[in-house]
Amino acid sequence: MEVIRDVAYLRDGNPRHRLDIYRPAKRSGSLPIVLYMHGGGFNLLSKNTHWLMGLAFARAGYLVFNVDYRLAPEHPYPAAVSDICSALEWVSEHAEAHGGDLSRLVFAGESAGGNLATALTICCCYRRPEPFAQRAFATGLVPTAVAPACAPLQITNPGRLNRKRKLPRWVNDILEGMNELYVGALHQHAPGELDLADPLHVFERRERPDRALPAFFVPIGTRDPLLDDTRRRDRALKARGVECEARYDEGELHAFHALVWRR
Repeated sequence: MEVIRDVAYLRDGNPRHRLDIYRPAKRSGSLPIVLYMHGGGFNLLSKNTHWLMGLAFARAGYLVFNVDYRLAPEHPYPAAVSDICSALEWVSEHAEAHGGDLSRLVFAGESAGGNLATALTICCCYRRPEPFAQRAFATGLVPTAVAPACAPLQITNPGRLNRKRKLPRWVNDILEGMNELYVGALHQHAPGELDLADPLHVFERRERPDRALPAFFVPIGTRDPLLDDTRRRDRALKARGVECEARYDEGELHAFHALVWRR
């Protein structure tokens, strides 16, 4: 592998506005691209904790941009979405110089990163009022595929998940804390203002996108407390004719796919 670390996608001196680049050392021609967004409940972890994901995709033949973004509670919603949109702008301008093919672009991430990958897709396919979303739309890029694994897709109203099946108290505390840290300051909000925190609502409203939505691959374990969000997205996308391959891995827990040493 070749690894280039700490490339600034915004030149404001913020260490969170950096990404790492992974690519095969031996390659011929341009490579398909993965823009990867780490998980961590919007308030933990980084591209450095998720170096293994960048390595795994690069070993599969991708050019990987593994992105950092600002974290809550110091930087609540929509700071993370804004940062990911800025990273996409940078990728649109620099990917080809690093050997990437922008016509073969994947947005990927797990958990909170899966939420952000979904929100970024919405910014690319719908004309939205947020300035950062408008800049993402202006790149003209739409991913070929989106791979948001085990994603929370409705950060608000975390209690909905406990109504489907009884969750342990500590799991409820994590879900409630994610809501409070990420969007808790927005108790009074305009209609649609939380769409990019609750991207599931966009799909369920069946609003017509300005650009066709890409295909989705959405893996999740059947013991993941976020299972119902994936099922709802699967139904909503298929109802509007969008290709969605949902993989439900029996008995697996949250983010099991990240344990790459397992078969």
